[in-house]
Amino acid sequence: MEFLVTICLLFLCSLISYFCNMFLKKRNQCCYMLGYECYKAADDRKLDTEACVRVVMRNKNLGLEQYRFLLKTIVSSGLGEETYGPRNVLDGREEFPTENDAHSEMDEIIFDTLDNLFAKTGVSPSEIDILVVDVSLFSPAPSLTARIINRYKMRDNIKSFNLSGMGCSASMVAIDLVQRLFKTYKNQLAIVVSTESISSHWYCGKEKSMMLSNCLFRSGGSSILLANKRALKDRAIFKLNCAVRTNIGYDDEAYGCCIQREDEQGYQGFLLTKSLTKAAAKAFIGNLKILVPKILPVKELLRYAISTLGRKLVKGQTPDAARALSFNFNLKSGIEHFCLHPGGRAVIDGLGKSLGLSEYDLEPTRMALYRFGNTSAGGLWYVLSYMEAKKRLKKGDRILMISLGAGFMCNNCVWEVMKDNLEDTRVWKDCIDRYPRKNLVNPFTEKYSWINDECINFVRID
Repeated sequence: MEFLVTICLLFLCSLISYFCNMFLKKRNQCCYMLGYECYKAADDRKLDTEACVRVVMRNKNLGLEQYRFLLKTIVSSGLGEETYGPRNVLDGREEFPTENDAHSEMDEIIFDTLDNLFAKTGVSPSEIDILVVDVSLFSPAPSLTARIINRYKMRDNIKSFNLSGMGCSASMVAIDLVQRLFKTYKNQLAIVVSTESISSHWYCGKEKSMMLSNCLFRSGGSSILLANKRALKDRAIFKLNCAVRTNIGYDDEAYGCCIQREDEQGYQGFLLTKSLTKAAAKAFIGNLKILVPKILPVKELLRYAISTLGRKLVKGQTPDAARALSFNFNLKSGIEHFCLHPGGRAVIDGLGKSLGLSEYDLEPTRMALYRFGNTSAGGLWYVLSYMEAKKRLKKGDRILMISLGAGFMCNNCVWEVMKDNLEDTRVWKDCIDRYPRKNLVNPFTEKYSWINDECINFVRID
């Protein structure tokens, strides 16, 4: 009998020890955001209507058909007059970019955001333990992380990672990578740098599907400071609750819908096909299946389970009966704010409709797209900055970040606001009072709509 009691006590102690270790392990695996900074170029880098026209007219491969396509695309893109382009494009050197152009572009974005981040947070570069840089289209040797380490004289035992080829969703991949590293290494400080190289990848051909990238992508980027030190919890502005990544690269159509290649004339560019929306929907649905149970309350999940069971029971009966039992997730029961990838007006409209979001919910994404354009992996942080500048965020609020990118991938995460009174305006400082803009009509409509006149068909445009 005593032997049995001893065995039971040992089992009970082991069980208690296991759960205590699990609790402490989970307790030490938090991912806090201490700060983030977005890049804002100088005013002489703005791609307004006149600057865009000069760039278009320099391309002697284009004809009337391409001009009309560009007009239609730019007008419907959702971009405004104050987005920023690469310096070599504005200087007329887009057809023959140099290695220096790409390095200069990266240096401006990366060092500007990091300088501001270190200054605002008071963290020294020598304190950084993990460094992740995601730039899809530029992978030099030495690497961009090596360039940063050299510039700021960081420690020799820093863990550095370069991510390439992941497109607009790369920032969420980098965040997830840091979160996983935090589970292994305690008391760490990490930096994620998210941007894209536009200067050396401006398309100079005439293929319509490859001209889209010139209309949407603009210069920008961001740097984010993360930590898993519980001692820094009081300084944190956000906490990462969960992250979910979905990659449907096994699907040939999805893999090829957003891909870098050369056209028939040998011009390199980024091909965006009509299959992109289909791939995005497939990846997004797959991601939600994993994400939703992590973020919605039990009550909402039970409602969905009951409605699903009800639909199966009435299957084959009248359509009205099935419709009466239909039910979609109410994401707002578990999420207060939606930070969508500002990839273009069509992307925003599609995601908004799928999730049942209001114009208030979509406002930050629409305004970020209008003001800064599609800045690829860095775009989500301009949206988050808008929310903060508009004083929308309250302690305890949850923010869903949704990103889509080449591969094809959908990578999402949920942040929890850790403080009240977040109101840092960052890159919105000089213009936040002018937003939201009620009129998002691009000036191209008024200035160049004449190019669609039928009489122009018989006129040569030089």
